[in-house]
Amino acid sequence: MGNENIASDGGLDPKAQTVLDEIEEHNVDFLRIQFTDILGTVKNVSIPASQAEKAFTEGIYFDGSSIEGFVRIQESDMRLRPDPNTFALLPWKTRDDGTASARLIADVTDASGADFKGDPRHVLKRALKRAGDMGYTLNAGPEPEFFLFEEEDGRATTITHDAGGYFDLAPKDLASDVRRDIIYGLEKMGFEVEASHHEVAEGQHEIDFKYDDGLTTADNIATFRAVVRAIAAEHDLHSTFMPKPIAGINGSGMHTHLSLFTEDGENVFHDEDDEFNLSETAKQFLAGVLEHAPAITAVCNPTVNSYKRLVPGYEAPVYVAWSDVNRTALIRKPAARTPAASRVELRSPDPSCNPYLALAVMLHAGLDGIERGLDAPDPVRENIYEFDESTREEYNIDVLPPNLGAAIDALEDDDVILDALGKHVAEKFIEAKRAEFDEYRVAVSEWELEKYLETF
Repeated sequence: MGNENIASDGGLDPKAQTVLDEIEEHNVDFLRIQFTDILGTVKNVSIPASQAEKAFTEGIYFDGSSIEGFVRIQESDMRLRPDPNTFALLPWKTRDDGTASARLIADVTDASGADFKGDPRHVLKRALKRAGDMGYTLNAGPEPEFFLFEEEDGRATTITHDAGGYFDLAPKDLASDVRRDIIYGLEKMGFEVEASHHEVAEGQHEIDFKYDDGLTTADNIATFRAVVRAIAAEHDLHSTFMPKPIAGINGSGMHTHLSLFTEDGENVFHDEDDEFNLSETAKQFLAGVLEHAPAITAVCNPTVNSYKRLVPGYEAPVYVAWSDVNRTALIRKPAARTPAASRVELRSPDPSCNPYLALAVMLHAGLDGIERGLDAPDPVRENIYEFDESTREEYNIDVLPPNLGAAIDALEDDDVILDALGKHVAEKFIEAKRAEFDEYRVAVSEWELEKYLETF
């Protein structure tokens, strides 16, 4: 693919030129060019604003062999191609002299300028193109939860910042000022924040921002995590998106709302005459996600710690079913006030996932359900947590993988999800996660020492 920042006449694309104008208008002196590695870690390189035009026209060279899961040392030259649609001022970087910093998210290319198949953003773009070829665009709305912990001597602890609970007010919710500053920062970066509140666990919070198209949503998740961390640090707090930082209380999820629209703006998931206001297309999509749920779990719940959250009793789904009325199922059909709001909510993802890969596998799974015309099972309206094994078998309800190793096994057995990731990403992701799980298996935890050291 050619450089999208260069117009057909050889000049700079108008969107890129608009960014140059904004850089001058806001007195930006440095730009952070960001991208994401296969494991979801945001990387960046800082360049003087004077190099912005060169970055758009020529890209920024870097050593791909130093990035997790990218390339081998003998093929290390790679380039970053900034996406002008992602320009945003960094709200915590305005200095006393009036200068400011900004960021751009980049696509990764090889040295020739061709799209790099190991770039997670490319993986999502490929999924969105598949949807586009079928006549659909994806809208996604995530709900990333996080904890705020105290710091001691500059190091993170697991001492929660407050003792509040769900929707609590001050004085129990001590973090309302922190959330306010995070919201201000997000709004300055172009987010439309819809709500914020204290979550169920002590020290746990949620800030909801408006749904958007798939690529923008993935970019927003990566940005959201960076903003939360940066502004929490300004309050001498440590924020974490670790799924289960404290045993015995709720973990952090990232429930993700999904819907498909036509080019004319029609929500193809809505059917006014259906009992659940879900179209046949929506049910096929839902069925596809359910069928591929075990493999999806490896990508949407990618850490050893993720599976400490995915246990019954803490509002995290482990049963492969859907429902319109309860939250014990993997997929929920939320109430929708308007046809445009009809959607399905996948409740298993957690905020440690790579958002580009996560949305890509969700979308491919749903599209597979549509292409194959899969039938959705009947919704389960009872509390599945109260089902015994025989009842679950009667309802034909499977269980998500119990640990990262089992999830990777499921991923390796699912050609649709492997294809969604692409050969390069699938191989590197599986290799990294196998190593992580093997390291975990041989580690000796404090729990084991307390349980067994003096007993045996």
